[in-house]
Amino acid sequence: MLNPVVIASTWAAFPNQPWLLAARPLGALLVALTLSHLLRLIPEAELLTPALLAERRLSQPLTQVGLLERSSGLVGAPVQAITPPTQRLPLGEVLQHSSREFLDLTALLVMGCAIAALVQTLMPRSWLLAVGGAPTLSVLSLMLLAVVVSVCSSVDAFLALGFAAQITPGALVAFLVLGPVMDLKLLGLFGVLFKPKAIALTAAGASVMVLLLGQWVNLIRL
Repeated sequence: MLNPVVIASTWAAFPNQPWLLAARPLGALLVALTLSHLLRLIPEAELLTPALLAERRLSQPLTQVGLLERSSGLVGAPVQAITPPTQRLPLGEVLQHSSREFLDLTALLVMGCAIAALVQTLMPRSWLLAVGGAPTLSVLSLMLLAVVVSVCSSVDAFLALGFAAQITPGALVAFLVLGPVMDLKLLGLFGVLFKPKAIALTAAGASVMVLLLGQWVNLIRL
């Protein structure tokens, strides 16, 4: 959400609401800072998946140096970075590794899109929009809608344009901010990097921050 394309798409979808040009990126920045502070409370061994930890060890063993300490010395005592000899991998191994990761991520994305499409087809959107005028319920309903139907940060603004007139300003911001941070597709992709504890903390932290942001916007704009 912090790039010119998303800001331009938001402006194109809501030219009469310039406050969104500030609220959306600032909300995204606030969520990012909050999640970074929450996740750094978890030890790396409990945060990342074993596969990712194994890749980390190819550079510097975690048993000797923590993630924040490696090559920096900013946390704790200054450390001596462990630099392994540079090795050029065979082309076949590079292609095999790349294709395996590409297929794994593609399968997760397709599965997430299929679930989102199924939910959109079977669940009438009017159920969620029925509470669109309530300050708190509107934010909660649009947060749920964002998790289910969010496409990407650039497209979500035009997706929200179809029901923006029926919901509160805070609910609109909640939809535009939460979707690119946490939806069905991203929850699947998070499983490639994070352990369940970290995923749960990410989902809870983002949800609480977006709920508070939506309430604050409603307090100002309503």
